[in-house]
Amino acid sequence: MPRFQRPPVTSFRAEETSSSAASRRAFLKLGCACCAMLAAPSLAFGQTPSPGVAQHLAAAKEAAGSDLTAYLTLGQSADPNFKPESPDLKALMTMPAPPPGKAFDNLYFVGSKWVSCWAITTSAGIILIDAMDNEDEAQRIVEGGLKTLGLDPAEVKTIIVTHGHGDHYGGANYFVDKYKSRVVASEADWTMMETKLEFDSPLWDRPPRRDVSVTDGAKVTLGDTTLDILVTPGHTMGTISPLFDVWSGSQKHRALLWGGTAFNFGKKPERLQAYIGATARALKIAKQQGVDVFISNHSQYDHAVEKLAEKKADGPNPFVLGEATVQRALTVMNECAQATLALWSS
Repeated sequence: MPRFQRPPVTSFRAEETSSSAASRRAFLKLGCACCAMLAAPSLAFGQTPSPGVAQHLAAAKEAAGSDLTAYLTLGQSADPNFKPESPDLKALMTMPAPPPGKAFDNLYFVGSKWVSCWAITTSAGIILIDAMDNEDEAQRIVEGGLKTLGLDPAEVKTIIVTHGHGDHYGGANYFVDKYKSRVVASEADWTMMETKLEFDSPLWDRPPRRDVSVTDGAKVTLGDTTLDILVTPGHTMGTISPLFDVWSGSQKHRALLWGGTAFNFGKKPERLQAYIGATARALKIAKQQGVDVFISNHSQYDHAVEKLAEKKADGPNPFVLGEATVQRALTVMNECAQATLALWSS
């Protein structure tokens, strides 16, 4: 059975709660999905940025180098003339799913082209991080992918929902109903999923019923594996970015899965300030823990699909970025957020 541990500090808690299923909500206008900015990164603004904006964008570009330019899409929000287009969710969802793959001995990709689902194998079953858009994808892409990889979907004991947007929780009920999987989400996002969804679409299934509620500092344990819960507000106010160990043979690496990347919340300075604080804090924690693997729940950021295709059994693992590169990735995100806040404050 999975264990959901209370952190040692009293201001944190990991508790198990339940409530009646939330009533079906009226659909909100889909103004933006989790990743509206899918185009190639471009920071060629129509007008010269202010000095404050320019300073942060320059720092972001420097940190990005030539290998982390995908994260520079966030800097587009610092352009006063930038108008993000609403994504064609149906088109994104109907892109052919890539083959499932093995990133590490205990970490597998079972997602689609546009939204990721990760499976962590443990001595007592499987932990899924996110669950795709709906029941069809949960069955066809996630369950089917697990079977293709030789993993038993019935072993999915725990699902961690990184944040309360439908492309990450939509397929959770399939595993709950079929395999009695437990669902973990942050307290803040359980409340959001129960009350007023930020985004909704008829293409997404309903949120799961409240199950295990966690706050920052909690630990989720299944068998021999423990995930540290880092709450990184901004994308939603309860976004979860778990930290955990991954293995390549006898080599252990420390991984951070960033739970919500895009600035998809409109002009809300308090949300952007939360994002800035979360990335700054994550920089420190990643350095302290020696994090050298940085992955996402949308593959256009971490290029997971491409890395799986190029990964070779006898070569270096492309998912191992190194500690310095992880620091650079978080710096790009932080500086792009600061550039956008500087625009809003000017």
